[in-house]
Amino acid sequence: MSKRTLIAMACLAALTANALAGDLPPDAAKAVSSGIAWLVRTQNPDGSWLSDGTTGLYPTAITSLAGLALLAEGNTCYSGPHAQNVRHAVEYLLQQADPKSGLIGGYEGGRPMFGHGFAMLFLAQVYGAEGQQDLHRRIGAVLAKAITRTAASQSQLGGWYYTPDSPQDEGAVTITQMQGLRACADAGLPVPAATVENAMAYIRRAANPDGGIAYRAGIPGESRPGITSAALAVMYAAGIYKGDLVTKALAYVRKNVSTRAPSPAGGSHFYYTHLYLAQVMHFRGGDAWRTYFNGLSAFLTEVQHPDGSWSGDFIGAAYGTSVALIVLQLPLDNVPAFQR
Repeated sequence: MSKRTLIAMACLAALTANALAGDLPPDAAKAVSSGIAWLVRTQNPDGSWLSDGTTGLYPTAITSLAGLALLAEGNTCYSGPHAQNVRHAVEYLLQQADPKSGLIGGYEGGRPMFGHGFAMLFLAQVYGAEGQQDLHRRIGAVLAKAITRTAASQSQLGGWYYTPDSPQDEGAVTITQMQGLRACADAGLPVPAATVENAMAYIRRAANPDGGIAYRAGIPGESRPGITSAALAVMYAAGIYKGDLVTKALAYVRKNVSTRAPSPAGGSHFYYTHLYLAQVMHFRGGDAWRTYFNGLSAFLTEVQHPDGSWSGDFIGAAYGTSVALIVLQLPLDNVPAFQR
């Protein structure tokens, strides 16, 4: 390939990114540009991100979320201004996949199923769009084993817990597995129907009379705005837009979630909550989405740090930045899992 061709391809990628940025409000576009630059600066040489970028914990989960943020800008493994960063993230995650157990990532922080679920979600987006035969094959092989690992780790009630060998379950991990499985199915990979049906039953079991979803099914507990938002995102992604469960859960989050912290969903769970609630509102569209997005994007641009990062949920800057970027770039519709 000639130098002139490479330059032309780079220019085309830059023009594409600029055109996409034009679909965002000016303040949001500026925040996204600064946030993406921060992510690119803080990627480790091995392709990973840690909770604070170059330092911290949870490399599998954070790398997956950062990769999704770059995909949301319009990058792929082979196109876009940050294609190399996406490719490095993919290669890192493929190397973390255990060929025997199917688990993606090690026992980081004692909660490996979070990283496993987010990795399935990210890699499935790349797999579904990737045209390079060798990479496509390698991602598909890893995801096939990851699906098997997730299915084998499901509890009797239909949920999942922090570790793949635990008989327990809880809502947050359950949502990551459900989104990961859904993304794999959308990418054309076989997913056991019974696993999905049991997981949906788990959400129904965890629903409270006030419309919210509890932390765990089968055990009395107060409704959680974050878990409720995440459960709604899974239901919407599965095409479940109506019914008593959806209607009551949506009413609950509208009452209990604010686009500004602090709120009942603020503090340690604000970014987590809006990672999912933003997907729900985007799926719904219309005036409700525009009002929600305008409020949330105004808050996020207000609290962005001068270096382009966000501090998210006391987990770290790379987590907060990745989530904020995913949310702010939803209008660009570049990630199939988050599209209407």
